Amino acid sequence: MSMTRAASLIRDIPDFPSPGILFKDITPVLGNAEALRETVDALAEAVAALAPDRIVAIESRGFLFGMPVAYKLGLPFTPVRKKGKLPYQTVEQEYALEYGTNIVEAHVDAVEPGDRVVIVDDLLATGGTAMAAATLVERLGGTVVGFAFLVELAFLKGRERLDRGDIIALLTY
Repeated sequence: MSMTRAASLIRDIPDFPSPGILFKDITPVLGNAEALRETVDALAEAVAALAPDRIVAIESRGFLFGMPVAYKLGLPFTPVRKKGKLPYQTVEQEYALEYGTNIVEAHVDAVEPGDRVVIVDDLLATGGTAMAAATLVERLGGTVVGFAFLVELAFLKGRERLDRGDIIALLTY
């Protein structure tokens, strides 16, 4: 499926969120019904080929794509959230940021043992958050069969950190 429409809508925002960063803004894709439909359909088609049992998505923009992919494929959806945002018992995973660390969590019953899982997010940068989500899935007894992203920033080499499953990126910069 052609991603020309979505690619033409993603805009570059210089110096956001800090000086020297060129931010890829996906909100125009969300605001265009045809581009959004094409993006979700393309992600769902690629993810379906991995035969997952469950979709896991990373807060917060990953939810924008993970939930409709799960819905389209008739699969359960699991959110991975920042620490302190989930109401039930959780497992947590710390991961490194450029300066410091952060923590993501999932409910203790968020993945069934043996589930084949695809992790969805909007963008692959360094891969730290995606690997933290993968570690959570594995700690809960699931198997990561792939990752799916709308955008990959190849120059940040996040793909190299994702050492399990297939990696789907609809657009690469």
